[in-house]
Amino acid sequence: MKLTYRVEEGVRLGSLLWEFGPGWRMISSAMLGGGIGEREWVLNAQVVAGYSRMDPVDHLLSLGPAGPGVGMMTAASVDRYVRAADGGVEAAATVGLRVPTWAAAPEGFRDPELAPMRVGTVNIVAVIPVPMTDAALVNAVMTVTEAKSQALIEAGFPCTGTASDAVCVAVPVEGTPELFGGPRSEWGARVARAVHAVVRQGAEEWRPRDPK
Repeated sequence: MKLTYRVEEGVRLGSLLWEFGPGWRMISSAMLGGGIGEREWVLNAQVVAGYSRMDPVDHLLSLGPAGPGVGMMTAASVDRYVRAADGGVEAAATVGLRVPTWAAAPEGFRDPELAPMRVGTVNIVAVIPVPMTDAALVNAVMTVTEAKSQALIEAGFPCTGTASDAVCVAVPVEGTPELFGGPRSEWGARVARAVHAVVRQGAEEWRPRDPK
Protein backbone atom coordinates (compact mmCIF):
# COMPACT_ATOMS: atom_id res chain seq x y z
CA MET A 1 0.00 0.00 0.00
CA LYS A 2 1.29 3.44 -0.96
CA LEU A 3 0.23 6.83 0.43
CA THR A 4 0.57 9.82 -1.91
CA TYR A 5 -0.63 13.43 -1.88
CA ARG A 6 -1.99 15.88 -4.43
CA VAL A 7 -3.53 19.37 -4.32
CA GLU A 8 -7.07 20.02 -5.57
CA GLU A 9 -9.05 23.22 -5.07
CA GLY A 10 -6.16 24.48 -2.95
CA VAL A 11 -6.48 21.56 -0.52
CA ARG A 12 -3.82 18.92 0.16
CA LEU A 13 -5.47 15.51 -0.26
CA GLY A 14 -4.14 12.01 0.18
CA SER A 15 -4.71 8.75 -1.68
CA LEU A 16 -4.05 5.15 -0.66
CA LEU A 17 -3.10 2.79 -3.48
CA TRP A 18 -2.80 -0.99 -3.39
CA GLU A 19 -1.07 -2.36 -6.51
CA PHE A 20 -1.83 -6.09 -6.73
CA GLY A 21 -1.08 -6.73 -10.40
CA PRO A 22 -2.68 -9.55 -12.43
CA GLY A 23 -4.09 -12.67 -10.79
CA TRP A 24 -6.55 -11.13 -8.34
CA ARG A 25 -10.34 -11.13 -8.12
CA MET A 26 -12.24 -8.52 -6.17
CA ILE A 27 -15.74 -7.78 -5.01
CA SER A 28 -16.57 -4.17 -4.28
CA SER A 29 -19.36 -1.67 -3.83
CA ALA A 30 -17.14 1.14 -5.17
CA MET A 31 -18.22 3.43 -8.00
CA LEU A 32 -15.21 2.46 -10.09
CA GLY A 33 -14.64 -1.26 -10.62
CA GLY A 34 -17.57 -2.33 -8.46
CA GLY A 35 -19.14 -5.77 -8.65
CA ILE A 36 -17.11 -8.98 -9.02
CA GLY A 37 -14.22 -9.38 -11.44
CA GLU A 38 -10.47 -9.45 -11.96
CA ARG A 39 -8.85 -6.22 -10.82
CA GLU A 40 -5.22 -5.12 -10.45
CA TRP A 41 -5.35 -2.24 -7.99
CA VAL A 42 -7.45 -0.50 -5.35
CA LEU A 43 -7.52 3.25 -4.78
CA ASN A 44 -9.00 5.02 -1.75
CA ALA A 45 -8.91 8.70 -2.67
CA GLN A 46 -9.55 11.56 -0.29
CA VAL A 47 -11.69 14.35 -1.70
CA VAL A 48 -12.82 17.70 -0.38
CA ALA A 49 -15.74 17.83 2.04
CA GLY A 50 -18.97 18.53 0.18
CA TYR A 51 -17.62 16.92 -2.99
CA SER A 52 -19.90 17.92 -5.86
CA ARG A 53 -18.24 16.77 -9.08
CA MET A 54 -20.62 14.88 -11.36
CA ASP A 55 -17.88 12.74 -12.94
CA PRO A 56 -16.55 10.70 -10.00
CA VAL A 57 -15.64 7.66 -12.11
CA ASP A 58 -13.58 9.75 -14.53
CA HIS A 59 -12.03 11.53 -11.55
CA LEU A 60 -10.98 8.20 -10.00
CA LEU A 61 -9.61 6.95 -13.33
CA SER A 62 -7.42 10.03 -13.54
CA LEU A 63 -5.98 9.30 -10.09
CA GLY A 64 -5.38 5.55 -10.46
CA PRO A 65 -2.87 3.59 -12.57
CA ALA A 66 -3.61 1.93 -15.89
CA GLY A 67 -5.53 -1.32 -16.09
CA PRO A 68 -8.69 -2.49 -14.34
CA GLY A 69 -9.03 -1.42 -10.74
CA VAL A 70 -11.32 -0.42 -7.91
CA GLY A 71 -11.71 3.23 -6.91
CA MET A 72 -13.47 4.60 -3.84
CA MET A 73 -13.67 8.07 -2.32
CA THR A 74 -13.82 9.47 1.18
CA ALA A 75 -13.89 12.84 2.89
CA ALA A 76 -11.94 11.33 5.80
CA SER A 77 -8.21 11.98 6.08
CA VAL A 78 -6.65 8.92 4.49
CA ASP A 79 -3.31 9.49 6.23
CA ARG A 80 -5.08 8.38 9.41
CA TYR A 81 -5.79 4.95 7.97
CA VAL A 82 -5.69 1.92 10.25
CA ARG A 83 -4.30 -1.53 9.36
CA ALA A 84 -4.55 -4.94 11.04
CA ALA A 85 -3.83 -8.57 10.20
CA ASP A 86 -5.27 -11.84 11.43
CA GLY A 87 -4.11 -15.27 10.31
CA GLY A 88 -3.07 -14.15 6.83
CA VAL A 89 -5.96 -11.73 6.30
CA GLU A 90 -5.10 -8.05 6.05
CA ALA A 91 -7.57 -5.19 6.52
CA ALA A 92 -7.31 -1.44 6.23
CA ALA A 93 -9.90 1.25 6.88
CA THR A 94 -10.36 5.00 6.72
CA VAL A 95 -12.97 6.05 9.26
CA GLY A 96 -14.91 9.30 9.28
CA LEU A 97 -18.16 9.59 11.22
CA ARG A 98 -19.42 13.14 10.76
CA VAL A 99 -22.83 11.83 9.70
CA PRO A 100 -23.34 8.39 11.30
CA THR A 101 -26.61 6.69 10.47
CA TRP A 102 -28.66 3.55 11.04
CA ALA A 103 -29.25 1.41 7.98
CA ALA A 104 -33.03 1.21 8.50
CA ALA A 105 -34.82 4.57 8.66
CA PRO A 106 -38.39 5.74 8.07
CA GLU A 107 -39.47 6.06 4.46
CA GLY A 108 -38.51 9.43 3.03
CA PHE A 109 -35.95 10.11 5.78
CA ARG A 110 -33.03 12.26 4.70
CA ASP A 111 -30.32 13.57 6.98
CA PRO A 112 -30.19 17.35 6.43
CA GLU A 113 -26.39 17.28 6.60
CA LEU A 114 -26.03 14.93 3.65
CA ALA A 115 -24.95 16.62 0.44
CA PRO A 116 -26.71 15.65 -2.82
CA MET A 117 -23.66 13.52 -3.61
CA ARG A 118 -22.06 12.29 -0.43
CA VAL A 119 -18.85 10.29 -0.68
CA GLY A 120 -18.09 7.31 1.54
CA THR A 121 -16.66 7.99 4.98
CA VAL A 122 -15.93 4.47 6.24
CA ASN A 123 -14.00 2.69 3.50
CA ILE A 124 -12.66 -0.82 4.08
CA VAL A 125 -10.25 -2.97 2.07
CA ALA A 126 -9.76 -6.61 3.07
CA VAL A 127 -7.23 -8.96 1.45
CA ILE A 128 -7.72 -12.72 1.84
CA PRO A 129 -4.86 -14.98 0.68
CA VAL A 130 -7.10 -17.76 -0.67
CA PRO A 131 -9.49 -17.83 -3.66
CA MET A 132 -13.25 -17.78 -3.06
CA THR A 133 -16.38 -18.61 -5.00
CA ASP A 134 -18.70 -15.75 -5.92
CA ALA A 135 -21.06 -16.80 -3.13
CA ALA A 136 -18.23 -16.82 -0.59
CA LEU A 137 -17.17 -13.35 -1.73
CA VAL A 138 -20.69 -12.05 -1.16
CA ASN A 139 -20.65 -13.73 2.24
CA ALA A 140 -17.29 -12.08 3.00
CA VAL A 141 -18.76 -8.65 2.24
CA MET A 142 -21.58 -9.42 4.67
CA THR A 143 -19.00 -10.39 7.27
CA VAL A 144 -17.04 -7.16 6.72
CA THR A 145 -20.21 -5.12 7.14
CA GLU A 146 -21.33 -6.95 10.27
CA ALA A 147 -17.89 -6.56 11.86
CA LYS A 148 -17.86 -2.85 10.97
CA SER A 149 -21.25 -2.27 12.58
CA GLN A 150 -20.24 -4.23 15.69
CA ALA A 151 -17.10 -2.13 16.06
CA LEU A 152 -18.94 1.18 15.65
CA ILE A 153 -21.57 0.27 18.23
CA GLU A 154 -18.94 -0.97 20.67
CA ALA A 155 -17.05 2.31 20.20
CA GLY A 156 -20.16 4.18 21.32
CA PHE A 157 -21.54 5.39 18.00
CA PRO A 158 -25.31 4.80 17.61
CA CYS A 159 -25.08 3.73 13.98
CA THR A 160 -24.37 0.93 11.54
CA GLY A 161 -22.09 3.14 9.45
CA THR A 162 -22.62 6.13 7.18
CA ALA A 163 -24.97 6.37 4.23
CA SER A 164 -22.28 5.75 1.63
CA ASP A 165 -19.57 3.50 3.04
CA ALA A 166 -17.59 1.43 0.54
CA VAL A 167 -15.93 -1.97 0.77
CA CYS A 168 -13.53 -4.06 -1.32
CA VAL A 169 -12.47 -7.67 -0.71
CA ALA A 170 -9.55 -9.02 -2.76
CA VAL A 171 -8.62 -12.69 -3.26
CA PRO A 172 -6.20 -14.51 -5.57
CA VAL A 173 -7.53 -16.16 -8.73
CA GLU A 174 -5.50 -19.37 -8.63
CA GLY A 175 -6.24 -22.29 -6.36
CA THR A 176 -9.20 -24.24 -5.03
CA PRO A 177 -11.83 -21.69 -4.02
CA GLU A 178 -13.22 -21.51 -0.50
CA LEU A 179 -16.97 -22.06 -0.31
CA PHE A 180 -17.69 -20.01 2.80
CA GLY A 181 -17.00 -16.45 3.96
CA GLY A 182 -19.28 -16.10 6.97
CA PRO A 183 -18.06 -15.06 10.42
CA ARG A 184 -17.78 -18.64 11.69
CA SER A 185 -15.92 -19.99 8.67
CA GLU A 186 -12.13 -20.28 8.86
CA TRP A 187 -11.37 -17.27 6.67
CA GLY A 188 -14.51 -15.30 7.45
CA ALA A 189 -13.67 -15.35 11.15
CA ARG A 190 -10.25 -13.88 10.39
CA VAL A 191 -11.79 -11.22 8.17
CA ALA A 192 -14.25 -10.31 10.91
CA ARG A 193 -11.54 -9.91 13.54
CA ALA A 194 -9.25 -7.86 11.29
CA VAL A 195 -12.04 -5.54 10.13
CA HIS A 196 -13.42 -5.18 13.64
CA ALA A 197 -9.96 -4.16 14.86
CA VAL A 198 -9.39 -1.44 12.24
CA VAL A 199 -12.87 0.07 12.44
CA ARG A 200 -12.90 0.02 16.24
CA GLN A 201 -9.52 1.76 16.39
CA GLY A 202 -10.47 4.22 13.65
CA ALA A 203 -13.74 5.12 15.36
CA GLU A 204 -12.12 5.62 18.74
CA GLU A 205 -9.36 7.79 17.25
CA TRP A 206 -11.81 9.85 15.22
CA ARG A 207 -13.96 10.96 18.17
CA PRO A 208 -11.58 13.33 19.98
CA ARG A 209 -10.52 15.23 16.87
CA ASP A 210 -14.00 15.80 15.44
CA PRO A 211 -16.79 15.55 18.05
CA LYS A 212 -19.53 16.67 15.64
